[in-house]
Amino acid sequence: MKAPSIDRDWVRHALSGPIAAVQPPFLRDGSLDLAGLRREIDHNIAAGSGVLLMTYWDGLFALLTDAEVTALLEAVVEHARGRAMVVAADRQWWTGKAIQFADFAREAGADVVMLLPPHWGGSVTRHSLVAHYRAVSEHIPVMIVTGPFQAQHALGLEVIRTLVDEVPNVVAIKDDVGGEFARRVALMAHERWAVLSGRLKPDHLALHPHGCDGYMSWYLHFMPEIAHAYWRTIETGDLAGSARIIRDYDDAWFDFSKTLNGGFDAMYHGAQEIFGIAGRWRRPPFESLTDEEIERLRGFFAGLPPLQGATS
Repeated sequence: MKAPSIDRDWVRHALSGPIAAVQPPFLRDGSLDLAGLRREIDHNIAAGSGVLLMTYWDGLFALLTDAEVTALLEAVVEHARGRAMVVAADRQWWTGKAIQFADFAREAGADVVMLLPPHWGGSVTRHSLVAHYRAVSEHIPVMIVTGPFQAQHALGLEVIRTLVDEVPNVVAIKDDVGGEFARRVALMAHERWAVLSGRLKPDHLALHPHGCDGYMSWYLHFMPEIAHAYWRTIETGDLAGSARIIRDYDDAWFDFSKTLNGGFDAMYHGAQEIFGIAGRWRRPPFESLTDEEIERLRGFFAGLPPLQGATS
């Protein structure tokens, strides 16, 4: 099965600026909240995310079954109705299963699949990983995520260089590592692939001069004016403005998240409830915010400073 061709300029455009991941909501009983998912999709597209990006970690795939991953993808594609690029994500499947999912994703209407290959105990090599990406890319365009190379930078650089040179249907990369590794990856890959920073704004700010098209944003989900104000500072070269937004909003966000049971993802789901998009709930053993924590989070948002010199 030959993978469908894809316009690389369209991929780069869709992955430019602030990007919102698809973070499926749950009802209190643990079932998937598909009505909330549809509200999330509508909100994120209206907020300016050019892609509906499904990921293993932000998508809480560790709490989902294989059947739910496929059902979730179908729901996203159906409700998106072509309004944004859809990037599906797998669940660390072996190559044969990943190919089966690639075929399903293509038939369902996804545009790209982001692969997170299994990696444990030094079991993968440059050869085996390149073969994995190549095999899946013959069925659907592929996005790489650098998380598997967190502790194996040299292996990651070897794999990425080989893919850039030899595997034509890899079209994008999401960096989850940062630092010198991310800088080298961006310089190596950006002429061929769209590059997305999957970490925090300071990581994106450091990576941008070396070739980075966009970044994943928490605020785009519920206060998009903050995400777009930061992006305007990037477009205008206002580094002082970038630093000010990072200090006032992102540093504040993550500092406050440390005071909550369940951390930053529990805070995100609580924010979805406060802003009327979906509920706070996550499946156990993940913690969900208490009523008291929801009120404290409401106070956090009320206390954020106004944006300086920017409008929504």
